[in-house]
Amino acid sequence: MSANAPWIIDVTEENFETEVLQKSQQIPIIIDFWAPWCGPCQQLAPMLENVLNEFQGKVQLAKINIDEQQGLAAAFRVQSIPTVVAFLNGQPVDHFQGILPEESLREWVTQLVPSPIDMLLQEGQILEETDPAAAEGKYREAAELDPKNDTIKLRLAAVLVKLSRFDECGQIIEELETRGFLEPEAEQIKSQLELQAAADEAGGVEEARKALEADPDNADLKIALADALAISNKHEEALEICLVIIAEDKAGAGVEAKATMLRIFDLLGPQSALTSAYRRKLATLLY
Repeated sequence: MSANAPWIIDVTEENFETEVLQKSQQIPIIIDFWAPWCGPCQQLAPMLENVLNEFQGKVQLAKINIDEQQGLAAAFRVQSIPTVVAFLNGQPVDHFQGILPEESLREWVTQLVPSPIDMLLQEGQILEETDPAAAEGKYREAAELDPKNDTIKLRLAAVLVKLSRFDECGQIIEELETRGFLEPEAEQIKSQLELQAAADEAGGVEEARKALEADPDNADLKIALADALAISNKHEEALEICLVIIAEDKAGAGVEAKATMLRIFDLLGPQSALTSAYRRKLATLLY
């Protein structure tokens, strides 16, 4: 192992999980299967190390001596050396055998390393749940590098809705919608914004309940309560209210009640048990 390069390490069966499988979740890992008696291995090694040194830790080289680590060599079905395998996210993603010219080797490694934008997006996504404001900062940096990148716009919309900055979020969703489509996550955010706007107009759950108590047959007030309940995470009660409205008046108030149900389905996502159950109930009523 190169004494002055912490990103070049010797890997064994004992540390393979931590040094390759786990670390490849954060950075690319390049495995070099080699042996001391292998002439081509001795030619490749200095070129590979020189290229890796240029990346200063953004990618790690894991050297595996097949004479000493026969189990790993067998697991990877290494039949000739040098064999070089790239790992990302715990999985092998590319490989080559033999020797590449140094420039070709540099190009091969470069395509494994995340771009500055990719790095900012990864950092932002890690922060989204715990610190959406910090995530926004990462996405703003990324947007400065590529203002037209739709992935960055979507991630910004996702954190802005968490920060309750609904107008800004809505502007981004409207901009994305001009393409003629929205990604499933963008559809989910759009539905949340629509429910939020309706809930704000209703004044929240308690105000919506009071209004409905004063006029219990008013279907519009029932839908307003359903909107407020949905934003307050009381999804099942909201869906039940909408189902009753649809059963009573499919062609009238039921049209808007159905729209509210579809927004709630978007909000919950297709994997939700509530989505599955109430889609079936809605289909039974309508068809």
